[in-house]
Amino acid sequence: MSNNFNETMKFEASKENINEAKKIIFTVYNALKEKGYDPINQIIGYILSGDPTYITSYKDARSLVRKIERDELLEEILSNYLEKENEF
Repeated sequence: MSNNFNETMKFEASKENINEAKKIIFTVYNALKEKGYDPINQIIGYILSGDPTYITSYKDARSLVRKIERDELLEEILSNYLEKENEF
């Protein structure tokens, strides 16, 4: 890791995990919603803390979400959001 704050670091997530991340996000979202949780708040709690107990074990959602890294989940969510918002 560089200590030069004048240079921009480059981050690249694995492309092969992008489709898997998308499937997992929607599966987790739907499982949380079905159980009566606010899926957005629960997923944010998981991404920020890394604590899998923010995700229900219903429909194996907790195990699924732990299969991919949190940065990959965040990248998929942000990419999807920005692509949709950029359509205006």
